[in-house]
Amino acid sequence: MQNLNQLLEVLNLEEMVTFLAVVEAKSFVGASLLVSKNPTIVSRRISQLEKRMGVSLLTRTTRRVNLTEVGRNYYQRVRTLLDELASAGDEAMDHAASPQGLIRVSLPMAFGHRCIAPLLPDFLQKYPKIRIDAQYTDQYVDVVSDGFDVAIRLGASLADSSLTARKIASYNTGLYASPQYLAQHDAINRPEDLADHNCLGFSSISTWPNWVLKNGATELTVRPIGSLVSGSSEALLPAALNGVGIIMVADWLVGAALQEGRLVRVLKGWFGTLDGGVYAVMPPGRLIPVKTRVFVDELALALSGGN
Repeated sequence: MQNLNQLLEVLNLEEMVTFLAVVEAKSFVGASLLVSKNPTIVSRRISQLEKRMGVSLLTRTTRRVNLTEVGRNYYQRVRTLLDELASAGDEAMDHAASPQGLIRVSLPMAFGHRCIAPLLPDFLQKYPKIRIDAQYTDQYVDVVSDGFDVAIRLGASLADSSLTARKIASYNTGLYASPQYLAQHDAINRPEDLADHNCLGFSSISTWPNWVLKNGATELTVRPIGSLVSGSSEALLPAALNGVGIIMVADWLVGAALQEGRLVRVLKGWFGTLDGGVYAVMPPGRLIPVKTRVFVDELALALSGGN
């Protein structure tokens, strides 16, 4: 790394800012208004910059100032550098600030109610200056145009690469049934046995009307047939709990029922191919407000089982 004194010689911020002002104002007089300096001082700083660098950055005419080829490249690099410095300063001040203000968050219906809503009271007690506007919907929301600070989404991947996304948890999909259902029906030892069982269908999955199952490198497609189909996985849960049939849903939906013994895994080792992640999706930009950052951090910690 260069000696700090050498860096100070190269990185004369006053000259850089003045150069940017001249380029963006397209004149020395206009630049003088932007930096609140006399046009003579502006001209002198540019001359000093060019002399120190040994190149011509600008061509002057009586009416306007134009960039040379070297000047154009230099402008792009300096613009990026100064933007980075400004962002670093903003971020440092943001860290020092107390988290406060309104967080507008979009949450998927079932996952939001079951997994996020129970976490909100503790979060609000920990950060009393933060307020939350939680909207529960399974409809796709445009984070930017709809004015959300963060949207929680489930899936294997995210289509909109322009947004800032952070994976905060993972989930699997599996087959589940109640002990009484399994006691009253033929054993299920392989996926093909599902053809003789009442399979309750979640029609919102991308593979519907099929269930695609995997066991290691082995993948198998079955066509579930049953007495109940719904676009809501949560609507299928009571039927499964009451012994109506078998469901294939995400593990977060059945966690409590498994712990209480009201549901059990069917075909252990076989999973649905819709395993994915829980993502916090935020508007584009490097600087995430501290209120949003602590909210996402707390969700990630809680969903991973941390304290």
